[in-house]
Amino acid sequence: MKLFEIRDCDDFEAAKTLIREYSQIKGAESCFVTLEKELADLGAFYEGGAFLIGYEDGKPIATIAIRNIDGRSCEAKRLYIQPEYRGKGYARLLMNAMLDRCRELGFEEVRFTTKPAVMSVGYGLYRRMGFEETGFDGETASMRMMLEK
Repeated sequence: MKLFEIRDCDDFEAAKTLIREYSQIKGAESCFVTLEKELADLGAFYEGGAFLIGYEDGKPIATIAIRNIDGRSCEAKRLYIQPEYRGKGYARLLMNAMLDRCRELGFEEVRFTTKPAVMSVGYGLYRRMGFEETGFDGETASMRMMLEK
């Protein structure tokens, strides 16, 4: 059985490699308008939040991040799992770790945007986990979850 663990980012080069892979997904390009600014200093970009990396047997294969919006609300970003590691339940584990961290950091609300046509599996997971859609512009869905203390 493969060991999957999620930890705080301590390898920014691995994180950057995974984010760059994610940015190459056809249809996801518009999710990366601040990519160079983000990659220039991941620590500063996610200050007040967190950047988590998922490892299978010690190899970095997945990411999820939390960006502080205003101390009360945060944005979940960069949920990505390398294609060859999908279908193992890692996305739910990453989402749960992200939600736990949001609570630890004192956030009351988690927001994010997704493209259901491009990321239909993720969109379905978010809905099943209790995220509500707050807007849709024909391409991008805005979603949120209020966190219980």
